[in-house]
Amino acid sequence: MRCSRFTGLLATALMLAPALLRAQNDDAWRRAQVAAAERSERIMASATRRKTLLGEYLVMMDAAAKASPEDRAFNVIFSQYLSWFQTYVGDYPDAAISYSIAQPAQAGDAASPLSGGWVPEPATQALMPLVHGRQAVFFNEAHNIPLTRTLTVAMLPALRREGFDYLAVETLYDDDTHLATRGYPTADSGFYVNEPIYGEMVRSALKLGFKVVAYESDQPGTPDARERAQAHNLYERIFRKDPKARVVVNAGYAHILKSGRYLGGKSMAEYFQSITGIEPLSIEQTMMIPHPEPDSDHPWYTAVVKTRVPDVPFVFVHPDGKMWSLRPGYDVSVFFPPAKMRRERPTWLNLLGLRKHVFVNGKRLCDNTWPCLVEALYADEGDDAVAADRVLFEPPPDPLPLHDRLRSLRGAPQAELYLRPGDYRLRVTEGDGLPQVKQTIHVATNTRTATPDEH
Repeated sequence: MRCSRFTGLLATALMLAPALLRAQNDDAWRRAQVAAAERSERIMASATRRKTLLGEYLVMMDAAAKASPEDRAFNVIFSQYLSWFQTYVGDYPDAAISYSIAQPAQAGDAASPLSGGWVPEPATQALMPLVHGRQAVFFNEAHNIPLTRTLTVAMLPALRREGFDYLAVETLYDDDTHLATRGYPTADSGFYVNEPIYGEMVRSALKLGFKVVAYESDQPGTPDARERAQAHNLYERIFRKDPKARVVVNAGYAHILKSGRYLGGKSMAEYFQSITGIEPLSIEQTMMIPHPEPDSDHPWYTAVVKTRVPDVPFVFVHPDGKMWSLRPGYDVSVFFPPAKMRRERPTWLNLLGLRKHVFVNGKRLCDNTWPCLVEALYADEGDDAVAADRVLFEPPPDPLPLHDRLRSLRGAPQAELYLRPGDYRLRVTEGDGLPQVKQTIHVATNTRTATPDEH
C-alpha cells in the first residue's frame, strides 16, 4: 500500500481530533496537531516501505506502543492512522477502540424518532423509493469503521437494476488505469481500498457493470479547495461527458452535507449541486452507529436500540413518506444496530447476507508462528488483489506478560472469515516471512461450511 497522496487526509485527521483535548489555547493545540500529523505521516511512510501488509501493521503498532501517554496530540492523531491499518488486517473491533468519534447531542438535532409516529424499516427496502428518478445518490462513511460501508455494498445490485451506471469513490487513485479491465482493486488502487469491505465495494461495482470513477483531488490547498475540486472532478469526469449519467458517490463524513458551513467553506455536495444543477440524495451513515464506549453514542441512538428495531441497518419512515434525519443538510439518517460477535469478529461482515462465515484454524495454518495474517483471495484474481477478507492471529506468549496489550481476536488462535460463495486461495504471512498460499477452499451457495483442499 502506498502512502497518502492527499493533503485532504491530513486535514481530515486534524479536523476530527476531539476539541475537548485542546491545550491551553487553540494556537498551541493547532501547532501540536500539525506536528503530530506530520510525525504520523512519517511513521506511515516508513510502514509502507515494508514488504508485507503484516509488516506495515507491526510498524504502526510498535509506534503506538512507544508513544508517550503525555503526548496527547500525537496519541489523538496517530490513533486514527493506526486504526486504518487495523481495518486493513481485519481487526475491526480494535480499530474502533483505537479511534472513535463521540456523537453527543447538538443544538438543532431533530426530535427523537421514537416520537411523532416514525416507524423503523430496513434501509435496503426503505431507501429504494427515494433513489427512483435521482441522478446522484451520496453515501458517506467513517473511514475506520467499515460497518458504515456495508449498506452501500449491499445496495449496489439494486441500484444497478434501478439504472445507476457510475460509482464514484473517494481517495481512489486516478492513475490506476487498468482497474476496469483487471476487474478487481489492488492496494495501489486507492488509499482506503486495501480494507477488504472497501475493496469489495469496488470489486462488486465492477462485476455489476458500474463504471468506477476516481474523483479525489490531490492538489495542495485549503480543505474548501478540496471540496470544490472533488465536485469539479465529478462533473468533468462524468456529467460533462454523460449528462444523463446516474451516479452513486462514496465519500467520508460531512462531504455529503447539502447545506451549512463545512471546514470554513462549502461541502463537496454543495459545490456539486452548484456546478451540475443536480440535487443529490444524501444518505448519512456515520452518526447513528455503536461506539466502543456506550456513553459516546448519541442519546437518540441509545434509546432507539433498546426498542424493537430491525437487526439490519434501518431508517425511520413517517406515515406521510418522509424520512427521519438527525441533522439538516442530509435527507436520511441510517441506524446501524449494535454489533453481534462470533469468534471475536462482528457478524456485519456478512454484508447483509451476501457472505457466509467460514471457520479458520490458525494453529494449523500458521505453524505456531505469530503474529500471523490469513487472507482469502478470490481464486480468479491475481496475487495483487485486495483480499476478500483477512484475519490476524496474535496469541499471547505463555506465560502472559504482566502488561500485555490488547490483541487481535483477544488472542484466540481460531476465527472465521466472511466470504461470498465461490473459490478462494488462503494466503498466510507468518512473522517476518513472505506470504504463501497454503490452502484453497470452496464456499458453497447453500451451506455455511467450506470445503478445504490443503496444499
